[in-house]
Amino acid sequence: MRDDEPFARYEPASWSAEPAPARPYFVRPKPSVLREYVRPALLFLLTAGTVYLHGGLQLVVAAMGIMLSHEMGHYLACRYYKVDATLPHFLPAPIISLVGTFGAFIRIRGPIPDRKALFDIGVAGPLAGFVVCLPFLYLGAHELEIGKSTPNALMFNEPLILHWMFSWFAPPLTLGPGEVAVIGPYGLAAWFGLLLTALNLMPVGQLDGGHAVYALMRERAALISRIASWLCLALLYFGPSYLIWWVLLRLLARPHPPTIDDEQPVGRARAAIGILCVAVFVLCFRPDPIEFSWHDAWKDLYDWWIT
Repeated sequence: MRDDEPFARYEPASWSAEPAPARPYFVRPKPSVLREYVRPALLFLLTAGTVYLHGGLQLVVAAMGIMLSHEMGHYLACRYYKVDATLPHFLPAPIISLVGTFGAFIRIRGPIPDRKALFDIGVAGPLAGFVVCLPFLYLGAHELEIGKSTPNALMFNEPLILHWMFSWFAPPLTLGPGEVAVIGPYGLAAWFGLLLTALNLMPVGQLDGGHAVYALMRERAALISRIASWLCLALLYFGPSYLIWWVLLRLLARPHPPTIDDEQPVGRARAAIGILCVAVFVLCFRPDPIEFSWHDAWKDLYDWWIT
């Protein structure tokens, strides 16, 4: 049988003393070349263009490299476990974005065989993206310059790993009154990549962190997802930046679907990698990534309304 031929896999619907009817899992036929390859390629080029308009070639190399490594981590893990998935789809953002993109995603179209595969597919993306962030953090530390503080400038807060890397590798800067340290395109891309890594590692629903939690703690995954999604509501105290993300988290907080063989044990090695993922989350997460308060939001809304 060729890989592009549809087939059905059968699994008992539930345990019972009586034979249970089989439940089919159908793998869809391969989509057209246009949908499978041309559309992702066009989205990649379009996103590279919007990122270039926001920050130039260096931002394209860094931001696209970080996002591509994240999504290819997922994609290659899917290929390893023979799980049908799309190529990465990038999301261009020509106007309302810090770096010219809203990120990227792949769509998993086939069933996942067991919790080992689910865990590996889930964590491969954020771990790969985090590793690729590190050299751009190093380069970004050497890009720091002194600039004048302006009233309407966005102020980025440093996650722990960025603070450490800039403290270790950045040249000493002496800031005078009204001066601030200005990051370059490599530093901006790394900051954005760390933010994406932290958001995706949240243990909610079908985010990457949600996949990992379900694989490791199947029975408690739904409860952890609900608690984490509501805890994110507290982040709105720091400003409105998390409002849209919280709404998305609520939509993604539905119970995680089972794998084909949920009884397959995960093993201690993956539990240790799960602890590593928690450490990566701590290094990347900031409750207030952008200094944008509710006062600033209402003031901007008022100024827009009266003009």
